Amino acid sequence: MNLTVLGCYAATPRTITNPTAQVLEIRNRLFLIDCGEGTQVQLRKNKIRFSKINHIFISHLHGDHFYGLVGLVSTFMLLNRTNDLHIYGPKGIEEVIKLQLKLSNSWTNYGLFFHELNADKSEIIYEDDKVFVKTIPLKHRVYTNGFLFQEKVGDRKLNLDAVQNFEIDSCYYQKIKNGRDITLEDGRVIENEKLTFDPIPTKSYAFCSDTVYNEDIIPIIENADVLYHESTFLDSEEQLAHKTMHCTAKQAAKIALKANVKQLVLGHYSTRYDNINLFREEALTIFPEVLLADDGVSFEF
Repeated sequence: MNLTVLGCYAATPRTITNPTAQVLEIRNRLFLIDCGEGTQVQLRKNKIRFSKINHIFISHLHGDHFYGLVGLVSTFMLLNRTNDLHIYGPKGIEEVIKLQLKLSNSWTNYGLFFHELNADKSEIIYEDDKVFVKTIPLKHRVYTNGFLFQEKVGDRKLNLDAVQNFEIDSCYYQKIKNGRDITLEDGRVIENEKLTFDPIPTKSYAFCSDTVYNEDIIPIIENADVLYHESTFLDSEEQLAHKTMHCTAKQAAKIALKANVKQLVLGHYSTRYDNINLFREEALTIFPEVLLADDGVSFEF
């Protein structure tokens, strides 16, 4: 599981920072999460192939999280894209993107599909044979969701020594990896646990931005391998965080601790601060495994 941070600062773009966008690679799937201004430039800088992005998840309709979307959709057209593109986001996202395409006479030459969200409870919005994605309802000034990306449990691993010891034909190998017991010609039943090893442990990634401190999300993200949580402010601005419905680094760490996640990644920093290391220092007073997102940084989990 690999995370590439394209942008992780709040509010307006600057020459040295970019608003929220990131790419998650999980089980050979590439997902774009949020799409602030400058996202396609950041994709190029980080050498991420546009053609591999088939699913885009937008948390909410504030500009620093989706104003780069129509530009990216248009660039896909200029690059003669043929793959379908699926966009998941709040109700209204289809209207705003299609209006811009209509008024600029820039209709796509590929399939463009919108999956609009309006539920106030967590729901699965994407699923294939390897991965599923479910929403994390957040509390912000507009309707907002985070997203939980979860690997599905894979096949069990074949214990070749055991299989060969019982002289089991290879035509049964997939059945064994699927978790089935095997009946030998003499009638003996060999339990699957004697023929296999446990599958590779699954990984999960929870993306939470933007939100006021909200413990309601804990059951959804509990035991996640990695939690990206907004930390717009430091503790000294906690009142401002509450007023604007954002979080502090310490509050993000409290969520990580209570949800028993393995690692916390901080981001969505207010540009009022000159040193983002202060966010990690504050979070470490509560939670031990803290990483700092920054533009262009990649993490391998």
